[in-house]
Amino acid sequence: MGDSFHLSTADLVALAFFLFVWVLHTLASDGKLVSRMSLTTAMNVQREAWMRTMAEREIRIVDTAIMAGLQQGTAFFASSSLIAIGGCFALVGASDQVVSMLSDLPLGATSSRSAFQMKVFGLVLILAYSFFKFGWAYRLFNYCSILIGAVPIPHGEASRNPISETAVWRAARMNMLAGKHFNSGLRGVFFSIGYLGWFVDPKVFVLSTLLLLAVLV
Repeated sequence: MGDSFHLSTADLVALAFFLFVWVLHTLASDGKLVSRMSLTTAMNVQREAWMRTMAEREIRIVDTAIMAGLQQGTAFFASSSLIAIGGCFALVGASDQVVSMLSDLPLGATSSRSAFQMKVFGLVLILAYSFFKFGWAYRLFNYCSILIGAVPIPHGEASRNPISETAVWRAARMNMLAGKHFNSGLRGVFFSIGYLGWFVDPKVFVLSTLLLLAVLV
């Protein structure tokens, strides 16, 4: 069993720990593990407050500027994920050289070429996951821009207008959903950094995962 998939038992344990920490951090970020309000939950409150404030403005230049900034940031991370995926395929092409270099490191464990390529494939999966999350978030931010445009121009307090209230709720929900997918993609990028420790040694993988968790908490 330890030699299955060209990975040692230590590798499999370290990978399981990495995935456990990822799921744990995701649940904590969504406010499902702790009683106190998470940053994501707090920002969702502010997203709704933003939409309600936006509904009371006749000129919404500042709101369109914020949406443009959110879209540009999302597009940047999506394109960066694609570039990183391309770099992973370049690593596969230079497997022998990289494996030789890693084995020369003080903490580097001896790894086979097939094991190294499997680890690179795992990194590709993480980056591909992040790319699709960013791509979907970009699309949802586009939808949110449309919903912002659909919010009626105020004639009195927006909170007293049922039509405006419904439009604000839709825009806020779409913005929250886009933010959720963006955060998932960003979390994937962060954890891909911790994943790099696996290329050195399973123990380094565990340490890099713990260090990443300490930084993110």
